[in-house]
Amino acid sequence: MSKMRTFFLFILTLGLGYFLGSWFFFGEQYTEFSDVNKVAVKNKGVAFVDGERIVNADKEPGSWLSHARTYDEQRFSPLMQVNAENANQLGLAWFYDTGTDRGLEASPIVVDGVMYTSGSWSIVFANDARTGELIWKYDPKVPKSWGANACCDVVNRGVAVWKGRVFVGTIDGRLIAIDALTGEESWSVNTIDRSKPYTITGAPRVIKDKVIIGNGGAEYGVRGYVTAYDHATGEELWRFFTVPGDPANPPESKTMEDAAKTWTGRWWTMGGGGTVWDSMAYDPELNYLYIGVGNGSPWNQTVRSPGGGDNLFLSSIVALNPDTGEYIWHYQTTPGDTWDYTATQHMILAELEIDGELRKVILQAPKNGFFYVLDRVTGEFISAKKYVPVTWASHVDPESGRPVETENARYQVSNPLVDLPLEEQIAALKGMSAGEIEAAYHKPGPLGGHNWHPMSYSPDTGYVYIPALDMPFGYGNEPGFTYEEGRWNLANDWRLGMPTGDKDVDSKVDGLLRGFVSAWDPVEQKEIWRIQHAGTWNGGMLSTAGNLIFQGNSAGYFVAYRADTGEQLWSSETQTGAIAPPISYEIDGEQYIAIVAGWGGAFALTAGAAEDYKLKPRGRILTYKLDGNVNLPPVMDSVAIVPQLPEIEAGDEEIAHGKFMYHKYCGVCHGPGVRSGGVIPDLRYLVPGKHLVFEDIVLGGILKDRGMVSFAGSLTKEDSRAVHQYVITEAHRLKKSQFEYK
Repeated sequence: MSKMRTFFLFILTLGLGYFLGSWFFFGEQYTEFSDVNKVAVKNKGVAFVDGERIVNADKEPGSWLSHARTYDEQRFSPLMQVNAENANQLGLAWFYDTGTDRGLEASPIVVDGVMYTSGSWSIVFANDARTGELIWKYDPKVPKSWGANACCDVVNRGVAVWKGRVFVGTIDGRLIAIDALTGEESWSVNTIDRSKPYTITGAPRVIKDKVIIGNGGAEYGVRGYVTAYDHATGEELWRFFTVPGDPANPPESKTMEDAAKTWTGRWWTMGGGGTVWDSMAYDPELNYLYIGVGNGSPWNQTVRSPGGGDNLFLSSIVALNPDTGEYIWHYQTTPGDTWDYTATQHMILAELEIDGELRKVILQAPKNGFFYVLDRVTGEFISAKKYVPVTWASHVDPESGRPVETENARYQVSNPLVDLPLEEQIAALKGMSAGEIEAAYHKPGPLGGHNWHPMSYSPDTGYVYIPALDMPFGYGNEPGFTYEEGRWNLANDWRLGMPTGDKDVDSKVDGLLRGFVSAWDPVEQKEIWRIQHAGTWNGGMLSTAGNLIFQGNSAGYFVAYRADTGEQLWSSETQTGAIAPPISYEIDGEQYIAIVAGWGGAFALTAGAAEDYKLKPRGRILTYKLDGNVNLPPVMDSVAIVPQLPEIEAGDEEIAHGKFMYHKYCGVCHGPGVRSGGVIPDLRYLVPGKHLVFEDIVLGGILKDRGMVSFAGSLTKEDSRAVHQYVITEAHRLKKSQFEYK
């Protein structure tokens, strides 16, 4: 017995994760990890990931060591046990319910037999990658009121693992290091000015012992930057600002001094934007860190920078020295952006033969609709072609690398269709064909030709797989715009994009919203094949050496396709929207395919697709293998009925005002036309008691601890009443359709 006790203590001291009956020690049920122990010993400890291990990731193809597996962010797995010949034999191996009902967008890390991932509200999970059993769970306890600062749901795109720690950025702007073995917090640092509505939704990257993280919040009036912290202590090591600050203060660098020359007006009073909220990539040979920079604050350049200018480094790819944060080069995809055409979309590093020369390139399909190939050594423009329909620019000039804008690309002072009274607007739209309506909009819209959902690349086929969007949008100057600190500030008139309430018109407009996968040849700059989806907002991509690509979709399915032809080979129902990118790993000679599934994010938050597809925002990790035989629990169908409603007490003018104010302040969360995407409560279903205290909720903030903060600084009592009357009007419209009453 004494020898057994000594052995147990020895194992525990080494931190090998060999837990027996560990309720006694940690309050969680741990599982034995015999294989984990073997790998951990070999690799200096549990979750000992470093740069050498990531650079040599192909030597252990069964692991998924960093955000996209490798520093080049190709999202390609060399595993091929699961392949195009047997993919139809895939079955569910295990699932884990995260207990969250908001959007899930994370790309898990799998190292030494453990899966580390994040969920909504920045909660981190460690699961046995073989069985799904929970090892530990870490909750950073983000105040729910901070969710009001998140433009696009309280999502998190994943963690980083480095030398025994798990790193996560939180929605309220903290960077936290967690002990990979125990789930206990090692350190936490604040990365933001907490008086400003910053958020973090992106996954950290770790390069040479530096944890690198950006932030979001451009719509709310913040100034973007990216920061490096010491992995062991959390000490700030460097910070690179992406837009210039107040010219009354000394510039942070010569780079910021030069950038300021490309701005006009008083942009700094509105933040400027340029947040680095998602994509990064790293070239260890060059020692270059690449960051993608976001949109301006506000969107509308005529307000933000009224004299024009390129507005560096908005909508740009910027190369930095990761040791110091010093600027190396940049390429701007959309100079003087005014459409929310961010360049924060996924970047892929590859080596391609172009015109007979092997080039080190960076590939990106940003929001603006053009697929770019750049020299990643110099930033030199190589080529760009439209990968979705584009109306704002005719092409990218091959000499200058700048887009050639069309005549009416930038906002006009007014839009004849928008300026019509509602009934006349509906009548005009009824008389227009779908094509004519589409022509009245810009393409792409603010969700872009491609949003955050990662692409993947297959060196076997040579194709990039793009989860693409074709979604037009009506831009226009917002009449009487005034900047409100801490609020949603776009200076864009949303009225052309609002649902009219007319079923035929809205159905016609909804039919213009499309999503698809494009297999894109980056050398020839052309589409090879396309998979057309039933809806928009479909998931990120995974490519494998088994001639497969995997993707979740907005209709609630996880699907495998042939990488060379796009032929569908297999699908599995997820019971929720699946928008995160899949990964693949191997344990005990078995290949697994895993995806974090949970309906949410920018489009799902508002757009009503949950109503269309009967999706639920349940959060799950789903993991498959050949001949897996686990079944998901059955879904209990339910039909929501509009409860008893107050009478409409307002006239047409007040309701129209309520509609405008609703879409300015409420629609971003509760959905256009009071049509929720299912993630945030649908206000048409408010119970009678909530109608009685509507003003107390909207102005008094009585539900702030649940995320519904007060809008007393933006709305008057008259505004609140008008919004309420508009909500009641739309609820009556829905109830009429349900019960066909007059």
